[in-house]
Amino acid sequence: MAKSRITPEQKARRAQLGQRMEGAGIKSMEDIQELFKDMIATFVNQGLEGELDEELGYSKYDFRNKDTDNSRNGHSEKTLKTSFGEVDIQVPRDRKGEFEPELVKKQQTTLTGDIEEKILSMYAKGMTTGDIEGHIKEIYGLDVSDSTISRITDKILPVVKEWQARPLQELYAVVYMDAIHFHVRAEGQIVKKAVYIVIGLDMEGQRDVLGMYIGENESAKFWLTVLNNLKNRGVADMLIVSVDGLTGFPDAIEAVYPKAQIQKCVIHQIRNTTRFVSYKDIKPLMADLKRVYAAVDEPAALAELERFEELWGKKHPKTVQSWRANWAELSTYFKYPAEVRKIIYTTNAIEGFNRQLRKVTKSKSVFPTDDSLLKMLYLAMMDITKKWTGRRQDWGLIHSQLEVIFADRLPA
Repeated sequence: MAKSRITPEQKARRAQLGQRMEGAGIKSMEDIQELFKDMIATFVNQGLEGELDEELGYSKYDFRNKDTDNSRNGHSEKTLKTSFGEVDIQVPRDRKGEFEPELVKKQQTTLTGDIEEKILSMYAKGMTTGDIEGHIKEIYGLDVSDSTISRITDKILPVVKEWQARPLQELYAVVYMDAIHFHVRAEGQIVKKAVYIVIGLDMEGQRDVLGMYIGENESAKFWLTVLNNLKNRGVADMLIVSVDGLTGFPDAIEAVYPKAQIQKCVIHQIRNTTRFVSYKDIKPLMADLKRVYAAVDEPAALAELERFEELWGKKHPKTVQSWRANWAELSTYFKYPAEVRKIIYTTNAIEGFNRQLRKVTKSKSVFPTDDSLLKMLYLAMMDITKKWTGRRQDWGLIHSQLEVIFADRLPA
């Protein structure tokens, strides 16, 4: 026979509880719920009285220890929403109106103090307002409207603004820049907007989202605004910047960070240059192209590019032209050892982050305002980056390489 997990102490407590319930006339689950409501009201009322005692410095009838010209001034009734339903409590008042209760604050209407945090957490995971309403109703027995959810999530906006303006480190080893697009309603129309995202890898090997900026469709001009914002927030230098192939992007970076080494994403380049290659050519062409970007050094890569042009230049001239035209920024990673190449030749680090953002926002086909988009992205970002703990395992080796390569740009 299985041994009972109930301890003698638990058995004794349950027996006492049974006697009390019988004495209180408890015969149904509804009776239990009412009992809990009474217990909550008693607990809260006693707690509030204790807070006022602490505030005034003496208990209700202990006038001998009174050392204040303030005094009690009756009670005001208040109805709280709790997990067990509505509970009526009495909030003690003081004559001067200085008492600020902590247990139940003046504007508080629910006793479940973590409800707002739960709503923010669900919002951060991309739940629709309808899903959030249903979840809160099911778990807490509370009705929350769209406007209530919006009001709660709007509280995050000042935090977002503060986060957007926070000071940054002076130096980042690698900075990744990319944009992700969303539909937002503006002046009665649905427009496509770009969210410009910047992730930095500092000299300790730690990742951080440096900023998220909402603008019109991605452009080098807006990226210049973003870069100036980073400069104004304290970023004096970036060793290497990994970006996509947007026209004019390198010029914008050089205008603000002239010493930064620019690496265009090789994966983006491959996608763009093979977009119009026929299905039957794609496999052999990719095999020959890989010999270019996987070469051991730049001279070997240029030799392979010559070979690639001989093989494919006539049939796919635009593919070859694109690699030639972008070679200065595509070939940057050949300057570095394998450990550094691995973290700069592609913007995968930021694309992975963007994929997680898309997963969270997929339930929203159109955002009503820029602010509604920004607060969801911020909450999602906070949720995602909680898992960014510790630095890269190979960072010691990477750091020692960067110290040699960029000796003239690192602080002594």
